[in-house]
Amino acid sequence: MGQQEVYDFLCKNPGRWFTSREISSALGVSIGSVTMSLKKLRKTNLIKYKNTGKRNTFIYKVDKKDLKK
Repeated sequence: MGQQEVYDFLCKNPGRWFTSREISSALGVSIGSVTMSLKKLRKTNLIKYKNTGKRNTFIYKVDKKDLKK
């Protein structure tokens, strides 16, 4: 499992926010694997993220306008 699978999942659900746990559950992969992929994707600025304010929890999304046509 890699960054591409996580990015593809977010692209299939544009505009909707997800926690890493929700992504992990939807893809059927470990939370650690998803967390590492999201960390790398955050550095590339391909995804949007923000802190929820709860114990360093982040949520992630891809905007419709940012999708490649």
